[in-house]
Amino acid sequence: MLQVIGIIIFVLLIGASIALHEIGHLLPAKKFGVKVTEYMIGFGPTIWSKTKGETTYGLKGIPLGGYIRMIGMIPPAKDDPTGAPRSMTTGKFGAMIADARKQSLDDVGPADANRVFYKLPVRKKIVVMFGGPVMNLMFAFVLFTIMLVGIGLPQPSLQVAGVVPCTPSLAQPTGASLPSGQCPTGTELAPAAAAGLIDGDVITAIDGESFTTWDQATTWIRAHGGTTATLTFIRAGQVMEVPIAIATIDRPVFDDRGNPTGETATSGYIGMRPEFEFVSQSWATVPGYMWNITAASVKALISLPVRLYELVMDTLIGGGERAIDSPVSVVGVSRIGGEIAAMDEPLMSKAATFLGLAASLNLFLFLFNLLPVLPLDGGHVAGALYEGLRRWIAKVRGRSDPGPVDIARLLPVAYVVAATLVCMGIIVIWADLIKPISLG
Repeated sequence: MLQVIGIIIFVLLIGASIALHEIGHLLPAKKFGVKVTEYMIGFGPTIWSKTKGETTYGLKGIPLGGYIRMIGMIPPAKDDPTGAPRSMTTGKFGAMIADARKQSLDDVGPADANRVFYKLPVRKKIVVMFGGPVMNLMFAFVLFTIMLVGIGLPQPSLQVAGVVPCTPSLAQPTGASLPSGQCPTGTELAPAAAAGLIDGDVITAIDGESFTTWDQATTWIRAHGGTTATLTFIRAGQVMEVPIAIATIDRPVFDDRGNPTGETATSGYIGMRPEFEFVSQSWATVPGYMWNITAASVKALISLPVRLYELVMDTLIGGGERAIDSPVSVVGVSRIGGEIAAMDEPLMSKAATFLGLAASLNLFLFLFNLLPVLPLDGGHVAGALYEGLRRWIAKVRGRSDPGPVDIARLLPVAYVVAATLVCMGIIVIWADLIKPISLG
């Protein structure tokens, strides 16, 4: 039941992301006088709609995006204001362009001549098209702020959450005991277990040196292997002290990416795990945290073609396990949201993970939509920037205004990109259905 609730909540969050993205286009377009005839969430058949003023607002059956319809997105051809093809020899792409141009002009009524998008100044075009991604960025900021400031980040406390039964070795790295409860041959009771520590004990000092964080205690322990110390802790409100023999173990060394180097390092060991608690962060940490997520998202975006190829060849065709960093669709993300809701974790932990996932998704949508190719918003922004540059060059050279950029000529590219995105979406959704990524 919790998993279903989690999926529903995440679907609603995705819907909110789409709705806010389109509002980011809608509001400045209306502010600048452009006539907007439709504001739709989803694609396909309309399941609900309501007309208010000159705009029809509605929901469609396939919640994989949204759009607003602004009149006059495509300017008329300079030599043919009707947008009709001059002859039957224009070719397939030429006919396609002419047809799209004519449909764009058909939306323009007699009183709408100055309410078309293509007549906007360059700066206003950029604001309208950039508004959608910016709304995703703002939504991501809000979600990250709630997660970091309102809930906080999990940090290890000095309260013991678990005691390792046996001293680990390279052959037995977990320190788990045998089914009989005895330690494997060649190992012995871990120091914390031998000293009688239990869950809930709160470490305060070792050999009289007080600690305020788990990292401080860990650093001290690792530097004092092979010695016996007095461990001070609080149990049920009472301060207690016990002698503890700090063991010495060989730990594997990892590189900056978390991969084992094959080397080992000797350090002290007691054998206890900390309880994690959420510590609220300051507002100042939000931009830095978002910057780190942005850097990771850019890397994911750059590697997307490779990851998609691996998903197809290694997983869908090859039958191998799905990589944890493979592309995920809204279906897969919603399923992960359901798993988060169903986890056997405290509510605050699940809420923080949920918000972080939704915020990261919006940040990725912001970056993805800025790619400078049509039909993405970044393609329209790039077209507006090119228009501004072209007009500036003409002005400097004393030439006449070249007019708006004819984006209709790029429609074949836009159709290819759109078809590619649809194919990618189908592949990833299929993978999410038959070999989903699981948190378990």
